Amino acid sequence: MSLAPPAALTAVDGTIVSAEAWLSDLEVETVRTDAVQSFLKQETIFVRLRTVGGVEGIGYSYTIGTGGAAVLSLLRETLLDVVVGMDVNRPEDVWRALFSSTRATTVGLITSLALAAVDTAVWDARCKAAGLPLWVAAGGAQPRIPLYDTEGGWLHFSTDELVAQAVESQRRGLGGVKIKVGKPRAHEDFERLSAIREAVGDRMDIMVDANQSLTAAEAIRRAALFEKLDIFWFEEPLPAEDVAGHRRLAESTSVPVAVGESIYSVGHFREYLQSGAASIVQVDVARVGGITPWLKVAHLAEAFNVAVAPHFLMELHVSLCCAVPNALYLEHIPQLRAVTRSEMVIRDGHGLAPSQPGLGIEWDLDAVDDLRVA
Repeated sequence: MSLAPPAALTAVDGTIVSAEAWLSDLEVETVRTDAVQSFLKQETIFVRLRTVGGVEGIGYSYTIGTGGAAVLSLLRETLLDVVVGMDVNRPEDVWRALFSSTRATTVGLITSLALAAVDTAVWDARCKAAGLPLWVAAGGAQPRIPLYDTEGGWLHFSTDELVAQAVESQRRGLGGVKIKVGKPRAHEDFERLSAIREAVGDRMDIMVDANQSLTAAEAIRRAALFEKLDIFWFEEPLPAEDVAGHRRLAESTSVPVAVGESIYSVGHFREYLQSGAASIVQVDVARVGGITPWLKVAHLAEAFNVAVAPHFLMELHVSLCCAVPNALYLEHIPQLRAVTRSEMVIRDGHGLAPSQPGLGIEWDLDAVDDLRVA
């Protein structure tokens, strides 16, 4: 007995006939520093798939300065051979086959980044074949998402610079600004944040991000200070593996605890949500392994009545935020302008979902090729 779908229900032949991967380095658009590191460059790992039906899908993932060659090696030596012959119209099947072929190295960031580069290419091809933009194909919950700005909040900025850039973000209609914290003394953070709150008033959200730099005890102490300023969320206060510490912090403060950019599996998100250690989920499509698991995390969070506000990659996350009903904010950090022919549309402080079929990113492949390093 055949298990194939009836011919009338079969989409354009999505069998993958070729797959290639390469690495291009993008310089950062602005100097970016936090409590533990600097964003050196965007090592961008690209995957291009072609199908029997003539559709091309381009996907990508990234690192912030190191490790890109390891991701590329995993793709070229293992994953690209697996994906040839599979069907882009069945992303769950493709993702599971890829995951199964990397059992020896999962769960981990290098593997997740490699999976994401293929999975986003699969979704790009699938959506193009169907004539649908990603945000519709993945759920179609809302056509736009509020933005908050991170580019004006880096740790190396002076208080005056932070204030000026927060005021400018407010003038542009953005709903919030994120400020990096983790200065040697808590009152240094508090004084910088106090100046921003005084400048923007109470009609703008202020988020803070410690980039995993604190102990649970110190995070609890600083959260008590931040409460006085009506801080919107406290992001990555502790190392991502410290679920118990995040739970202790969440139980001790009224400031919502945001985590997710350094979590690489659906199961780890479930652990956070079940233990009450995450008030806001910041799942990153590249670091969690692609669109397929990203949607699972978003819906898992929805089941716990928790909002999603993804990390970075605004050019791709705008579509995913618009796909799901529990997206709260999109992080504004432009990074692809050097290699794209158009930008994400912003109107009234919101990112608008792209209307073209596929991921909604119009790559300038000549510019991408100029930046190839492997």
